Amino acid sequence: MHRSVRRSARRHVRAAAGLLLAATLALAGCSGADDTGSGSSAGDKAAARDASGRGAADGSASAGGRQAAAARPTADRIIRTASLTVQVEDVPKALRAARAAAEDAGGYVGNETTTRDEEGHERTELVLRVPTERYDAVLTGLAGSGKLIERTAKAQDVTDQVVDVDSRIKSQRASVARVRALMDRATKIGDVVELEGELSRREADLESLLAQQASLKDRTSLATITLSLSETPGARSSGDDEPSFADALAGGWHAFLTMLRWIALVLGAVLPFAALAALLAALWVRVVRPRLPRRPAPAAPATPAAVPGPLPAARPVRAEESGERN
Repeated sequence: MHRSVRRSARRHVRAAAGLLLAATLALAGCSGADDTGSGSSAGDKAAARDASGRGAADGSASAGGRQAAAARPTADRIIRTASLTVQVEDVPKALRAARAAAEDAGGYVGNETTTRDEEGHERTELVLRVPTERYDAVLTGLAGSGKLIERTAKAQDVTDQVVDVDSRIKSQRASVARVRALMDRATKIGDVVELEGELSRREADLESLLAQQASLKDRTSLATITLSLSETPGARSSGDDEPSFADALAGGWHAFLTMLRWIALVLGAVLPFAALAALLAALWVRVVRPRLPRRPAPAAPATPAAVPGPLPAARPVRAEESGERN
């Protein structure tokens, strides 16, 4: 009796297991059919979008927007910018230090502009690009290089843009691949030409999206710091208003050099004219003057011939003179 009870119990267990297995197989078959139907409908929709050329991009844009709304901002999706105005005693020295700080951090100097006012004070503005992980350290070091006049810092979250562009790139690449697959299966020349135009348009859109992605990556991976360096007022003054002997000597030497420079400038300006005058004088003496007709030399005035004059009359001899002679 106990054996019959056990056998009946085993039969009931086997029957229940068979019914459970049959139900499981039936459910699996239904779900497979549903998956097949949904896959075919999705394929039809994809083909229809490829024919129209816009459905896939619009769907990906909306999906990317929903993903961006749900995404959380991270360090690589934040654009950091800062602006500093610092007064220093020596602008060239501070400029060299700023360049070294950017290069040591793994960045570089983007733009640099140096001006000088009427009083001779220098002012330099340069744009530094540094990695975001070294942004705070570089910014603190630059702010402490002199007297901080102004400081502004901004952080812009571009998570939505990054996620949206990434999603659109993925969808656009899939769209380009589908068009290329359709071109491989096309047999008519008209279809091939139409598909080539569609492929060119979609590849151009993909290149534009890739450029946006590269720009976002550059702006999020490297922070931008605009540094303005100006000379501290009175930094060059010695503190004593009265000139010293060294100042007088330096001023005299400067005046002497200025005089020599002006003399050299005058000689340089006169030298071409002096060379031209010397050339003209040489041409006159050696070429022109020998060919000119010579004038006859004026005759010397004739000296009148000596005319014999009357002989002097004999002087009468006095008696006293004749007596003395005797």
